[in-house]
Amino acid sequence: MKDHAPIDLKAIAWDAMRRYGFEPGFPDAVEQEIGAIEAPAIPDGVPDLCSLLWSSIDNFDSQDLDQIEYCERTPRGGIQVRVAIADVDVCVPKESATDRHAAHNGTSVYTGVETFPMLPDHLSKGLTSLLPGPGRPAIVVEYTVLPDGSTRPGKVYRAVVCNRAKLVYEEVGDWLEGVGDPPAIFRDLPGLEEQVLLQHEAACRLKRYRAEEGALDLETIEAGPVMEGGAVKDLVVQRQNAARCLIEEFMIGANGATVAYLDGAGLPMIQRVVLTPRNWDGIVATAAEYGERLPAKPDSKALSKFLARRKEADPDRFPDLSLTIVKLIGPGIYLPLEPGEPPYGHFGLAITDYTHGTAPNRRYVDLIIQRLLKSSLSGEDSPYSREDLEDLAAWLNDREKASQKVERFMRKAAAAVLLQDRIGETFEALVTGASEKGTYVRLTAPPVEGRVMEGEGGLFVGQRVRVRLIKTDPYNGYIDFACIGR
Repeated sequence: MKDHAPIDLKAIAWDAMRRYGFEPGFPDAVEQEIGAIEAPAIPDGVPDLCSLLWSSIDNFDSQDLDQIEYCERTPRGGIQVRVAIADVDVCVPKESATDRHAAHNGTSVYTGVETFPMLPDHLSKGLTSLLPGPGRPAIVVEYTVLPDGSTRPGKVYRAVVCNRAKLVYEEVGDWLEGVGDPPAIFRDLPGLEEQVLLQHEAACRLKRYRAEEGALDLETIEAGPVMEGGAVKDLVVQRQNAARCLIEEFMIGANGATVAYLDGAGLPMIQRVVLTPRNWDGIVATAAEYGERLPAKPDSKALSKFLARRKEADPDRFPDLSLTIVKLIGPGIYLPLEPGEPPYGHFGLAITDYTHGTAPNRRYVDLIIQRLLKSSLSGEDSPYSREDLEDLAAWLNDREKASQKVERFMRKAAAAVLLQDRIGETFEALVTGASEKGTYVRLTAPPVEGRVMEGEGGLFVGQRVRVRLIKTDPYNGYIDFACIGR
């Protein structure tokens, strides 16, 4: 063990937040405002749905729960899905100090070292969280999953709901995949096991249908730090599993139903969009490197089938191919949409109507969507004009990019700390990038990416190499290697 000056990763994270234009702490005006808020009153006439067997699935340590789910079978083989979304607007009025701060940051930022929540914990982990406990106000979005996996939008309404079971991705996922025991809470809550199985059945229908429509199954590696006592103990890659897939499919369905409701109500909105790939020619060229031919014009179904074949043929390199495709497609963005205008669509999800409205504790655009829904449900005018939504969409696009830069930088900084005592060691690695901008490799273990500063000549993407660690710099997020074997 070599001696190093203590590295304060939390201080680095705060500096990174400020560098990219965030306010990492809450100003006094917000703290005073939040301190005066009590549990939100339940509006008169709102149905009480606490008798339903609602549950959530999230990370084991998550407290800022935005949504809970419940399913029922319907005649003719359908499965009705209800997604209850926390009513955040009831505690965060538009133009309040808390709202202005949330709008400025635009999103919670998860660095692995420290989380910078969009809303204070008193709200996001308390009054506006759907943790198990007393009834909480929510917006319920309904839709029916038909036997073929297509969906039929249903009602949207306000209600009081109670989360009966806080489930964990890993436990539920392992059980659904047949490699783990049922969660212990199933023994204590009759009917919950059957409820989760019904939700899984609905999610499988949804996923199968979207796959047939050309949804892209992409898999990228992003290793997050495991912290213990302020020190980085390991880096782990979050694994996609059946439970995460369940929640992902349910949220896609709920967001689609939300768009259908807002369109029917004649309200402007913000859609989540992935337009035609910005570099389809590059995607075609990438496929050609594998001996495959894609159409000259963008075709999500053809791309989806190509990716499925590559995943089966070479699972180890598939994350790197996925990352290449993600970059060539381009990022998702927010765009305003007027009633009656044709929707933009989401190329990667193979759906036409999509927004972000299921996580109002964590993303500001979801709070905007919630306010639009509530204005329609109460018969009031839209709280936002088209011009408002244009400005907000542009700003939130910027904040999303900035949050990704902070999170990416902090992953590199944490990895540099983890490896600082291993200068001179050699590792097995895979070349993940090779261009005039630099040559990069990802270690097999730990899953760290860094730049090859010596011996990089002639390396190509996908090549397996041996590298020696020559330098780490947590303050700049640098990890440098020398290639010593091919």
